[in-house]
Amino acid sequence: MCGILGSNFLSNNFKEALENLYNRGPDFSSSLKIKDKEFGHTRLAIIDLDNEANQPMVFDDILIVFNGEIYNYKELIQEENLKCKTLSDTEVLIRLYQKYEEDFLNKINGMFSFCIFDMKKEKYFCARDRYGKKPFFYYLKDNKFIFSSSIHSIIKLLGSTPKLNKVALSQYVQYFVPISPNTFYQDINSLEAATYFTLQNNDLKKKRYYKINTYKAIKEEDEALEKIEEALIKSIEARLVSDVEVGSLLSGGLDSSLVSALYSKITDSKINTFSVGYSEYKNYCELDYAEITAKHINSNHTRLEIGKDDFINYFEDTLTALEQPHADSAAVPLNILTNKIHNVGIKTVLSGEGSDELFLGYDNYAKFLGYYDFAKTLDSGQNEFLDSIIGALQNNTKESEYLRRVVKKQNIYNSFGEIYSDIQKRKLFKKVPTFKTETPKKDPVDWMSYIDLKIWLGEALLSKIDRISMKNSLELRTPFLDYRLVNLAFSIDSKLKVGDTNKYLLKKIASKYIPKEIVHRTKKGFNSPFNEWIQEEYKDSILEIILKVNKETKLFNEEYLKHIYTLASQKKFKQHLWTIFIFSKWFEKNYL
Repeated sequence: MCGILGSNFLSNNFKEALENLYNRGPDFSSSLKIKDKEFGHTRLAIIDLDNEANQPMVFDDILIVFNGEIYNYKELIQEENLKCKTLSDTEVLIRLYQKYEEDFLNKINGMFSFCIFDMKKEKYFCARDRYGKKPFFYYLKDNKFIFSSSIHSIIKLLGSTPKLNKVALSQYVQYFVPISPNTFYQDINSLEAATYFTLQNNDLKKKRYYKINTYKAIKEEDEALEKIEEALIKSIEARLVSDVEVGSLLSGGLDSSLVSALYSKITDSKINTFSVGYSEYKNYCELDYAEITAKHINSNHTRLEIGKDDFINYFEDTLTALEQPHADSAAVPLNILTNKIHNVGIKTVLSGEGSDELFLGYDNYAKFLGYYDFAKTLDSGQNEFLDSIIGALQNNTKESEYLRRVVKKQNIYNSFGEIYSDIQKRKLFKKVPTFKTETPKKDPVDWMSYIDLKIWLGEALLSKIDRISMKNSLELRTPFLDYRLVNLAFSIDSKLKVGDTNKYLLKKIASKYIPKEIVHRTKKGFNSPFNEWIQEEYKDSILEIILKVNKETKLFNEEYLKHIYTLASQKKFKQHLWTIFIFSKWFEKNYL
């Protein structure tokens, strides 16, 4: 797991730009110049700890800088009869490129972003993994090409900060993050998941190499349960391939508990598990549930309690690590936890992301499916379904009046509604892209899973855990996102997945491995008392910075901003305030 950097020009800032990636790879750092081009790499040594696996790696006029892990690299060496001189997964990518050029990506199982430079052809080949676990940012303008794991490194090579990308802002207030290829900086792009591009003679050609197979092959519950369990165990086994110790995150929920339990069954030794909770506002804390699972699987468990001072002390550090506005407040406690894990000497941990999207873990799935079935019986089904979603979001609370103003029936995308000023609204939302789904339009289960897999998981959650864990030189591996398990989940008849409770199939499997009180407890997201703590710490300065930035940008409706602030102080619309506060902090730091 590493940091990568490259440019098609030489810069005196390259060394400093590479040093910015140190946390992503503290074990080794090097750069290589080829004519007027330069490539850099920082290494977190996980597989093949010897110097032979250092990068940039060059064989036969093929250079690679690679960030990630290829879990099936040993199998590929045998199956493809590859002649490798090192024991690293990095060289396997070079040998596969020599054999297939760009047509090998669907053969590899792992998380990755990389750039291969073919010296003879003067061609860049850059790729990102299927679900967007590893970042790949790039800049291509006026014959200048830069790529990196870090936006900050690209800006360092550019020598100046690009202007704000307002399309990214409009996406951010809806989804917590901008959606690839957008970043908050104009002309700095994020390569989309499951996509690669080649660049030759300044001609960039981009192609999507992977799509989920949604053919419904499994229609019997017993078969579904057997195959899910088998696939998950194989996925965990694959992610234990490492020359360093692998730990496991344990939140107290179903997903991480099941992963940890299966891991403890697979290995002969006690595993190390880690959880974080709160010394205040215990209603947010899941430490006791994590303790139940830890005792059940007999793990070496580390229980970390944090308070307001810890949260505030790590707040600015977390914003810097995220590089651009990211509105998931869970990034702060995750930063504290992963720092703790790093300090005890562990470089790799398993995590439970992906389960909710694949096996219908969110409560809103059940609500929307109910409304969908109702809407199908009506003549104006689509409009009625849309109205029903609005009702579900309102959830019959006292906030419904405000939510109706926020969520526009005419355009689900514009869900922040009146927060934008009238002048700016039209400019921002004319450019908003539509997202094409590869799933069958008649299957709402597949549709919801796919959208959350692509947007919420692929853009928001995975970017958060990568930036924060790698800031602490820690690699997170996600067994539920093995592409074989993802394809399997989409091949199961949707009625089986829905069942009579959320995560119906997964709960049946989990009942064999973890206590029933964990299996059947009400889902609780990884949350924190972020609103309470920032209100206590920053008080009215929250609104002051928001209004200060808005005076400069004139992006938002000022009265509405004040209204949101008042509501948040009453513990309503907490996420709305956090979203604008984080953006304002970022804008102030970068542009004022």
